[in-house]
Amino acid sequence: MAYDQELADRVREHVEPEKGLTEKRMFGGLAFMINGNMAVSASSKGGLLLRVDPTDTERLLGEPRARPFEMRGREMNGWLYIDVDASVPADELARWIRIGVTYARSLPPK
Repeated sequence: MAYDQELADRVREHVEPEKGLTEKRMFGGLAFMINGNMAVSASSKGGLLLRVDPTDTERLLGEPRARPFEMRGREMNGWLYIDVDASVPADELARWIRIGVTYARSLPPK
């Protein structure tokens, strides 16, 4: 399944002003990178793949739209799947994107 182009466009609107922004197709989705570090991706499974501070993973998993991101059957600490679609309000989407961008900015450039 391809990523949701409408969702990718909505994400792009929020991240376009960011310095060091690049887009890259990854894992069948479209990743938005800050200085070479993935911040957020329009996932090929729908919704967002979000990179977060690993120390915040458990707390964020307590939120209704968040669930663990799994790779090869293993939950990945510091990565979340966020169940969003076109019906999610802009302010809620912006909040999730901001979490990913903030963490990506905290990492050394690649």
